[in-house]
Amino acid sequence: MLVTGIVNADESSSDKGISSVDYIVAVVNEEVITRNELNEVIAETTQQLLQKGVQPPDKEAMETQILETIIVKRIQLQRAKEIGLTINESELDETIRRIAEENKLSVQAFYSALEKDGINFTRFRNDIRDEVILVRLKEREVSNQVNVTEGEVDNFLRTQQTSSVGNKEYLIAHILVVLPEHSDALQIEEKRKRAEMALAKLRDNVEFAQVAAEYSDAEDNMKGGVLDWRPVTQMGPRFAEILTAMQPGELSPVIQSPIGFHILKLLDRRAQEVPVVIINQTHVRHILIKVNELTSENDAHQRIIQLKKRIDSGASFPETAKLHSDDSSASAGGELGWVSPGDTVPDFESAMNALLPGQISEPVQSPFGWHLIQVIERRTQNVSDERQRQVARQSIRARKADVVIQEWLHELRDEAYIEYRFEENKFD
Repeated sequence: MLVTGIVNADESSSDKGISSVDYIVAVVNEEVITRNELNEVIAETTQQLLQKGVQPPDKEAMETQILETIIVKRIQLQRAKEIGLTINESELDETIRRIAEENKLSVQAFYSALEKDGINFTRFRNDIRDEVILVRLKEREVSNQVNVTEGEVDNFLRTQQTSSVGNKEYLIAHILVVLPEHSDALQIEEKRKRAEMALAKLRDNVEFAQVAAEYSDAEDNMKGGVLDWRPVTQMGPRFAEILTAMQPGELSPVIQSPIGFHILKLLDRRAQEVPVVIINQTHVRHILIKVNELTSENDAHQRIIQLKKRIDSGASFPETAKLHSDDSSASAGGELGWVSPGDTVPDFESAMNALLPGQISEPVQSPFGWHLIQVIERRTQNVSDERQRQVARQSIRARKADVVIQEWLHELRDEAYIEYRFEENKFD
């Protein structure tokens, strides 16, 4: 349970065995992180690592890494709150239902499984809420800064066709030692030494997941640092050159990039399949009211509700879109053309798929704001070539997004007021 109050130093603790007293270990802007909160996350993470057969790093390293993770998460949630980014209860219920389905369980059976594992459901629900908000927050930031040109897609596909390695996918584990923006030579050297220390441990046969937990600044540092299968062309020329020369099980040297120092371990590689793709496409248009610094979540919601009432009363959907939509499609009456599965964010796609041709949705929330969606018609289409281009576009975007997100997190952290209380309150 998250402790929100601070226990006086002369009071006895609860019987949870977390800490004899509770106190502040860090201040993030106007919020505090307490000793008990930190201990609780440490205990959960330690249990998860042990369940995977991974020996956790030493106590001090574990505390430092996890406290930094909590701080970065707290800063992001504060930013989301500032711009009015939220998730309502029905969306949260739907997200948890999907998680239960992925585990092949009913929602009730999923609740029971959580209880059996000693996981507090309210805490789990709040954690999922936070994760969804963070995903939406990052997507908003990426969507504002990452563009992929048709020329980039052409070059990507040309590389796959002409290169002996361009059509392969790689499964890798990684460690990232982040390099703060505007670092001087001394700071760069300190970060390089930290990466070299991590590599030395790996070469001494310390388990990769354990070293990642101790040294990596990536958000997956407590999950072994394993990335999903991805085309080598998604990783950038420098990484592609190194990975293609590696054999499964091998480690890379320390690699410097604009965001820091990386260590890669090649777990496996496979040919990237290019199957014939026949899919159902939807011809759709929409109206979007964006949530931003000037328009709160509630204001955007109320505006989209009013637009829905106008359309229900006979107003033209395309004309309403031209006058009121915040999307670039407004000038075309909200037209998005023919969209394929995966082309739109999950919230939009789910609502779109539930509509009949001609039908208009109720207000739908996505990372971009609030939408009204109208399905015009549907068709079945062979989109093998288009799908190749879409996969290429997503790969390029993901590569660019990695850099954008890291730089954005640096900026958020640099702008935040962070005060550590380690000198006042020593670790237990």
